[in-house]
Amino acid sequence: MIIQTSPATDPDTMNFYPPQPIASQEKIEFIDIKSIRRSPLAEKIFDLGSISFITIHHDLISVTKEKDISWDDLKPQIMAEIMDFITTGQTAVTEQDASSSADTIKKITALLEARIRPAIRMDGGDILFKHFHEGIVYVELQGNCVGCPYALVTLKDGVERMLKTYIPEVKSVENYIDEAQA
Repeated sequence: MIIQTSPATDPDTMNFYPPQPIASQEKIEFIDIKSIRRSPLAEKIFDLGSISFITIHHDLISVTKEKDISWDDLKPQIMAEIMDFITTGQTAVTEQDASSSADTIKKITALLEARIRPAIRMDGGDILFKHFHEGIVYVELQGNCVGCPYALVTLKDGVERMLKTYIPEVKSVENYIDEAQA
């Protein structure tokens, strides 16, 4: 599988041309954690670090990096993520209703802040919302929760049960694992 590349007029932007179309005709821009939730591919590329902007077109992925990193280091990693993504057969951009997803995320974060975090903090731990995708809420346990033998019980019997009770869109809660640190 060959992915063609070409530099853009901005030296911090590189265009990647996958061997097959990866999205609909519209141009979709990804600049932050909220926007990348619509694209598993953009999420994988942002996870590499030092990425500030991604645009996905029908047959083009335009990536803008931060100034302090070289394309020599980043380009092969981006190409590997694109190739891996293409082999999974997933859609580069989900066509979910963005406003519906945003409303669900607001409900999740509000419930986490109001009811769940205070309880976990009382035991010296903490919980942070990471993202919501296809009914799964990804959270990161911190503090005393890390390595605690009861962390899974807290996650499933406490956090998951409460979120599923109040927010029907939630199907499961999973502990987010940062693959860069794993």
